Amino acid sequence: MSRLIRTYPLLTTWRIALLYVVLMLCRVAFVLYNTELLCPIAWSEVPALIEGALRFDTVSIIYANCLWIVLSLLPFRFRENKIYSDILYWLYVVVNSIAVVAINMCDAVYFRYTQKRFTAEEIFFADNSNSVLLVFKFLAENWYLVVCAIVFMVLLAKSYGRNIKPKPLLQGAAYYICSTVLFFASITLAVGGVRGGFSRMVRPIAIPVAMQYATDGNKANIVLSNPFCILRTVSGEGVTVPQYFEEDELNEIFSPCHAPAKTTNVSLANRNVVVFVMESLSAEHSAYLCPDIYANEEQKGYTPFLDSLMREGYTFSRMYANGKRSIQALPSIWSSIPSLKEPFMLMAESLGESRPLPRILADGGYSTAFFCGSERGSMGFGAYANTAGFEQNYSLEDYEQMCGKDDFDGFWGIWDDCFLSFMGRKIDDMKEPFMTSVFTISSHHPFVVPDKWRERLPEGKTKVQKCVAYTDAAIERFFEENSHKAWFPRTVFVFVADHVSSERFAPRSNVLPYDMHIVGFIYTPDGALKGEYDRIASQIDIMPTMMGLMQIDEPYFAYGRNLLDEQSEQCVVLYDNGYKAITNDYIFVFSNDSVSEIYALNDISRTHNLVGEVEKERVERYIKAFIQQYYGNAKEKNFRVGDCVSSSEPR
Repeated sequence: MSRLIRTYPLLTTWRIALLYVVLMLCRVAFVLYNTELLCPIAWSEVPALIEGALRFDTVSIIYANCLWIVLSLLPFRFRENKIYSDILYWLYVVVNSIAVVAINMCDAVYFRYTQKRFTAEEIFFADNSNSVLLVFKFLAENWYLVVCAIVFMVLLAKSYGRNIKPKPLLQGAAYYICSTVLFFASITLAVGGVRGGFSRMVRPIAIPVAMQYATDGNKANIVLSNPFCILRTVSGEGVTVPQYFEEDELNEIFSPCHAPAKTTNVSLANRNVVVFVMESLSAEHSAYLCPDIYANEEQKGYTPFLDSLMREGYTFSRMYANGKRSIQALPSIWSSIPSLKEPFMLMAESLGESRPLPRILADGGYSTAFFCGSERGSMGFGAYANTAGFEQNYSLEDYEQMCGKDDFDGFWGIWDDCFLSFMGRKIDDMKEPFMTSVFTISSHHPFVVPDKWRERLPEGKTKVQKCVAYTDAAIERFFEENSHKAWFPRTVFVFVADHVSSERFAPRSNVLPYDMHIVGFIYTPDGALKGEYDRIASQIDIMPTMMGLMQIDEPYFAYGRNLLDEQSEQCVVLYDNGYKAITNDYIFVFSNDSVSEIYALNDISRTHNLVGEVEKERVERYIKAFIQQYYGNAKEKNFRVGDCVSSSEPR
């Protein structure tokens, strides 16, 4: 019996089993770290979650250890060589310490800020020179996870059985025959493990399969593990277009091709445009947007200046982000193109020719410029700004060339107040009319503000709110510095957040639609546009609304709608761990090609499914048409109107 345990097959099996144990320990750490986001897990859900976890862990283990498995089972005697055994040991320990332990433990922190697992796209955009500083910052803040990771790595190294010398059960020809059969049997099992089975009907396991084992999208993240998520997203799978409708019927339900829809009651034609894209400005930071949250609080919100502008401007009190990451925001805001399953900016199809608002204005004689205080190329923002039609692109390097290197925040870029002041000076040199857009960066992890501001700002209920108050003060300073300039009264200011904050304090803010509820409004210094839009809106509606307000007589491509056109469909389609649609009163959950759940917006606990009580056919058709148009146009890289001049209004 002792000799049997020390054979190559059983030692290899033991070492693979050890990886399952370590992956499960990493998953426990993930769940404990993200308990608030994952919501309570009922004991009845645990068996299905474990089943799904083992399935995905199998793929992760095979992906990470395919070379080690092959080398361990090669049917040759040189496996008994000590040098060869040492190579296998270090290959196992190093690869799994990184791919199994380190990445999955990093996933715990990453998920907290993005509500998604670490995938290949993060690798492609992790090219900033500040990456090392941020890594050390995260390590210091989450030292207990670092300790756990070290313990798991030691467990791998110590439990490997390096000092056990395998004893072959058979000798001579029988040794080679049995070893060869075992080798090919193992390869067959590995292929089945990656595919998720051996049936011809089984396709290689994919990320959405996790939903088979979870009751909601957040819990599906418990099932997933790496390196599966990374390697599965490297493949660059092509766009699949669902065929719900024939073309004529499809365009009758929804079309992104819009005829000009001028807003007749007010005209902002030929005005300058400044678009503030504000990092992590959730609606819950604003006492104006969420007065109920601050009714019993001494601190009445963390955006007092923005609140004052909202009172005097035109406010979209129910504005929702079309995604939860910065990289999803810019195409939504500038181009009215949302991100569904993956960020539009990362899709190869996004390279297709398009007509975003900056390009339309540039072709109409506007000067255009994009400002972002991070380094050039950070997150691909600059590249997309060029694609969108911005002629100038100002970044950290331009600021430091003009103002020196004393205002770098140590992590992301130039402090907001400094960079906005720089932007004001650059605007002075631009020819009118102009369009500029700025992406503020300071209201972000690691949640620091300049020393000179620290004592002047409220602490907040969460770490981010002091930074939010700082960004609000930085924007106020921008207005103070520029309100006397000639271009200022002729300018339309658009304010919109990129996504909600990773740090939230109101209980409802972790539940759709409130976990997408952001600041969004338009301000004109002369009061030409005032009021409140109290129905649903999203980032993709900004471009069409501005097209109408600016009286631009050009057909355009947009997935959003002119909010001041009362005929437009009141429905926001987004992808949040599955397709969802938000109307003025309900949330519709779309799965398996139909609406499977309907909840009232105020049903925070999601306890009352209204399917059968609320009419769903019209919204279901709209969701299907939206998805088909999105992927159909993406596949064709068609983001221009072309000959299409028909209105997109649903019939």
